[in-house]
Amino acid sequence: MKNISAIIQARLASTRLPRKTLMTIEGESLLGHLVKRVKDCKLVDDIIIATTTKEHDDDIVKFAKSINLKFYRGSEEDVLDRFYKTAIKYNVKSIVRVTPDCPLLDPKVADLVVSHYVEGNYDYVSNVLSRTYPDGLDTEVFSFQTLEKAWKEAKLPSEREHVTPYIYKHPELFRLFNVKKDGEDLSWMRWTVDTAKDFQFVNKIFSKLYHRNKIFHMEEVVRLLKESPELMEINRGISTT
Repeated sequence: MKNISAIIQARLASTRLPRKTLMTIEGESLLGHLVKRVKDCKLVDDIIIATTTKEHDDDIVKFAKSINLKFYRGSEEDVLDRFYKTAIKYNVKSIVRVTPDCPLLDPKVADLVVSHYVEGNYDYVSNVLSRTYPDGLDTEVFSFQTLEKAWKEAKLPSEREHVTPYIYKHPELFRLFNVKKDGEDLSWMRWTVDTAKDFQFVNKIFSKLYHRNKIFHMEEVVRLLKESPELMEINRGISTT
């Protein structure tokens, strides 16, 4: 194995839906649901929360401490720097990047992405370079050396704020691989949480599936949405930007 740690970037000052990271569904915060799903991944060795030094993110630290998760506090704006210093502190060799925006993250999909990274000779593997999975199952995996190169060379604010753009915008510098979904292209589905309507949508999904299986998977959500297509109207048309 390659010492693979999931680094979850988490803060409470989101502009479109403030404090969404700790908003609760079925008695658990979005961050808590994500952590449980990452813990179900077979190929992830550790989980680390990367939050900010801002006072309002003290609650993120309290959450991490409450379940004995490692954490690091760094820059709010320069998330690339926060990731890099998190990896330095905990001597992480390979990073899985996920966010609390994706409380429906599928451990099986995440493991598939990680497996391509482990088995291939790649610097960066994800399922977002050319989307075929629903928006909200995003998984990115990259080596510490790749992160360090981006940290040293990325200059644009967008490259510092979003961690990986410098990497995937420079295929001449990095060995990239995109994992595509078998069968039906579901990239048009929106399962991420960025607005109140997104939260309402995800809340409905959990209310239907959570009591049957705490860690339900993509196929179960797709089946539910085909049986109840009106659920997709809740957050239809919301921009990802």
